[in-house]
Amino acid sequence: MTKASINSYAPYNIGKTSEEGLRIPLAVAEFSENDLSVRVEESQLVIHGKKSSEDQRFYLHRGIAARQFQRTFALAAGIEVVAAETDNGLLHIDLQGPRPDARIRTIKIRKTLKRGGPVSNL
Repeated sequence: MTKASINSYAPYNIGKTSEEGLRIPLAVAEFSENDLSVRVEESQLVIHGKKSSEDQRFYLHRGIAARQFQRTFALAAGIEVVAAETDNGLLHIDLQGPRPDARIRTIKIRKTLKRGGPVSNL
């Protein structure tokens, strides 16, 4: 399996659940909780899916993919993975970020001389 095919499967969305919360739902129909792993490695969220046993059923048409996949997401500083759950063919990953700092700071604007150097405050 090529790297491109591994990285292109398991379609997903990213949405806000609150001011600090995010949710990533991935479409993982045909995968059970035992076929999936969710790990944080350094500053990356890694989601891996691999069927533990091959389905022995005979299909006339098989349009729901059950191939191995891996999805990787870079996590910004302060983002934590807080939960993972499956529901109706989706794997939901919940993330929590730090509360935005509401501090306001004013930056003083300095006047420059015609030569381009800063004016001395002495």
